[in-house]
Amino acid sequence: MDFLSADSLPWLQGAQQRLRTALAARRLPHSLLLLSAPGLGAEQLANWICALALCESLSSRPCGVCASCLLLRSDSHPDSYVVRLEEDAQQIKVDQVRALIESLSLKSYRGGYKVGVIEGAEALNANGANAFLKTLEEPTADTVLIMIARPSHRLPATIASRCLRLTLAPPPTEVALAWLEAHARAYPKAGSEARGAPAAAQSWDAALGLAGGAPLLALELNSAEIAALDEDMRESLRQLAAGSVDVTLLAERWMKSNPGVRITWLENWITRRVRAALGGANSHQSAEPVRLPAALLKPKIRALFELLDAARELRRFASTGMNQQLALEALLLGGRTALAN
Repeated sequence: MDFLSADSLPWLQGAQQRLRTALAARRLPHSLLLLSAPGLGAEQLANWICALALCESLSSRPCGVCASCLLLRSDSHPDSYVVRLEEDAQQIKVDQVRALIESLSLKSYRGGYKVGVIEGAEALNANGANAFLKTLEEPTADTVLIMIARPSHRLPATIASRCLRLTLAPPPTEVALAWLEAHARAYPKAGSEARGAPAAAQSWDAALGLAGGAPLLALELNSAEIAALDEDMRESLRQLAAGSVDVTLLAERWMKSNPGVRITWLENWITRRVRAALGGANSHQSAEPVRLPAALLKPKIRALFELLDAARELRRFASTGMNQQLALEALLLGGRTALAN
């Protein structure tokens, strides 16, 4: 478990200080819900919180060198439990949740906290959510439960309302760009097309815009990938508007190649078209709301808004068991009018 990497993400410092203060006051919350879009470091923060609770240092925590920290770094701490989607699974199964609950009900092996983490909590099925509810209602002593979900999650209110919420927001653009430039060389996929090339060769503005302001996601993109995807998406939309492409084949191709990034690109593209039609400034952030009363919208702009809503809904359900290709086909079929020039 790499819990020390959270210290290198400056936009997490506020949450870290808040939790350090809670621990010092012996008021560490027994249940946390981390709400975050991909690429903001929610997993790293969850690992850090786990280390904060389990570290055995009497001074600075987590120290990284005590027995508990060393066990965590080797993924062998007996009081740390992580649940995530199994390979090729669409939902977190109830058996996984029951195993977590059983582990947390046991006495701590090292006499301290027990910590359970559920990554992608919106993928909990109904039975798993119900099984987890009693544990939230009646937590055992010195237990910390951490769930990670997207801000648009569909977790039952009975679960979400019993957790302290920490919402991670994208850092200011200047902070994100400075962090990207400083970390480009250290990241295997980052930088320009050739590994080891100067970080300045990378167009971080474009990558950050495509990633919705999330630095870790932007770090995985490079100039060649962004340029190729941008050209491919623009050509796809031109063909779609002209009716010269098979929607089923197009949706299948999108699903096989960076579907999440493509949906984000589509959201950005629609947002820019709406703003252009309204005489407003462009924004790289697809998450920025664009809302007007329906009576003020021309039919063309209304169609763009409907397409934008459909794209956001598709991304919202990306982690569920829905057939995403069929949903994407429906989105593209319903958007022909809006995409037409």
